[in-house]
Amino acid sequence: MTDDDVLAAVGPRLRELRSKSGVTLTRLAETTGISVSTLSRLESGQRRPTLELLLPLARAHEVPIDELIGVRSTPDPRVVARPFERGGHVFQPLTRRPGGVQAYKQVIPPHWPPGEPEQKTHEGHEWLYVLSGRVRLVLGEHDLELKPGEVAEFDTRTPHWVGNPGDAPAEILNLYGPQGERLHVRARPARG
Repeated sequence: MTDDDVLAAVGPRLRELRSKSGVTLTRLAETTGISVSTLSRLESGQRRPTLELLLPLARAHEVPIDELIGVRSTPDPRVVARPFERGGHVFQPLTRRPGGVQAYKQVIPPHWPPGEPEQKTHEGHEWLYVLSGRVRLVLGEHDLELKPGEVAEFDTRTPHWVGNPGDAPAEILNLYGPQGERLHVRARPARG
């Protein structure tokens, strides 16, 4: 798309925004300080849009200027976050938004942690999926061993401990949610 094509598309967008909001050219002229004739020529494509004209129009329509121009920048979707270590486990963040559900890939070293399980509690909700290795989950009075493909979900106010009894690192996918926010996994029933 050339610059001329981009600019030619501004007029129809301006007309559409004004029509949707039910504003007349006269009212828009009063709001922006741009004459009715200039606004009409912009909308019909007879006048080339300039930054001085687009800025007050974007404010009046309460839209970003790039929406008037039709050039939308797509943010880089890649999550670039540095792994960190906590309690001997390596966590790789997989989400970048603050608050809400957070996703991590967690690597637990072999035979970690040493000694007897020491259960802890904290606010929140956890969902974990074993990617590889073996994971021991002590949850309240339950002592479970999870293998690849198995999932556990629990309220983290329940005393819990996660470790690796195996001889190789264990990898899990973890989703943590704030207290009260349960994670919903939807699956289709198998067709018979």
